[in-house]
Amino acid sequence: MPVRNRFAELLPEIPAWRQDFHAHPELLFDCHRTAGIVAEKLREFGCDEVVEGIGRTGVVGVIRGRSTGSGRVVGLRADMDALPIHEATGAPHASKEAGKMHACGHDGHTAMLLGAAKYLAETRNFDGTVVVIFQPAEEGGGGGDEMCRDGMMERFGIHEVYGMHNWPGRPAGSFAIRPGAFFAATDQFEIHLEGKGGHAAKPHQTIDTTVVAAQLVVAMQTIVSRNVDPTKEAVVSVTSFVTESQAFNVIPQHVTLRGTVRTLDADVRALAETRIKALAEHITAAHGATAQVNYFRGYPVMVNSEPETDHAAAAARAVAGACETAPLVMGGEDFAFMLEERPGAYILVGNGDTADVHHPQYDFNDAVIPAGCSFWVELAEQRLAAA
Repeated sequence: MPVRNRFAELLPEIPAWRQDFHAHPELLFDCHRTAGIVAEKLREFGCDEVVEGIGRTGVVGVIRGRSTGSGRVVGLRADMDALPIHEATGAPHASKEAGKMHACGHDGHTAMLLGAAKYLAETRNFDGTVVVIFQPAEEGGGGGDEMCRDGMMERFGIHEVYGMHNWPGRPAGSFAIRPGAFFAATDQFEIHLEGKGGHAAKPHQTIDTTVVAAQLVVAMQTIVSRNVDPTKEAVVSVTSFVTESQAFNVIPQHVTLRGTVRTLDADVRALAETRIKALAEHITAAHGATAQVNYFRGYPVMVNSEPETDHAAAAARAVAGACETAPLVMGGEDFAFMLEERPGAYILVGNGDTADVHHPQYDFNDAVIPAGCSFWVELAEQRLAAA
């Protein structure tokens, strides 16, 4: 079954939803307008149950099939939030909110899942229950974790859960997926160094925190090159080096380093944290300075379970004729929290030759909508096929 004809009929409608979301972006959990529209539409479609306020501003819709004897429940998830970026697309539907834009395509994700929900509520050609999940705060807020903590999986009896993300650079409407670790864990660190400030012409009377910090930055590059197994992936990046003085002739008392750690393995994740703390402690001690290390664990590694990856790939092949193996991604994705709760899989759908995500000129490609909607429907009907 290729792209469903019904979505060609709905093409003027679904892109209009998407462009409206795009023009009115909301950040993190402040997705009240978007969530309100989603809930209203799910009720219009005839969902059997619509629940708001899960994970603060998340929305869940329940669609029961013509029969439910299988007892199976499949969750389909989309994210709703935008990014704090000034838009530069010049599109007619460009953001009306200064400093906010849908630079990652969550507007498209929401619209595609709404389109699929409308179709599934119309046809109900399955045996079981589809739960459509609209999540806030993917972009750093952990909205997926909040929805799980609110008991979403148990409340709606979800057995398996799936997510999808658009991918610039892949042919529009094509699909790619991989089993196992897929997106990286996203940790952050902040290191406060204290030495002894003074006049730059009298360095012998100081403990130079800029020298200490510089040595620490270089030493942290050895974590990946000399501590991590070369067959495993890791990134340690120092992204901010801030001193308390901007003067040419002052050695500052304090320096703060900030950065990120990306890993795809729990043991490597723990190793990186341990090594950052050890390097900070011993390098500063060698110079007579001190360090306070704050290490913040972010999203966990996102791991696709193998059977569900196969199910998602089968649905993608039914829609697009093929499903390729996706590359490992060192970016993070808080769908990882849902995959820690239930088996499931996350798939990429090509966005075509567009600006990359998180870029001020990015825009979701509306031509992808029929493929994305069809994938959701195909997946639901395959997983809940009548015996």
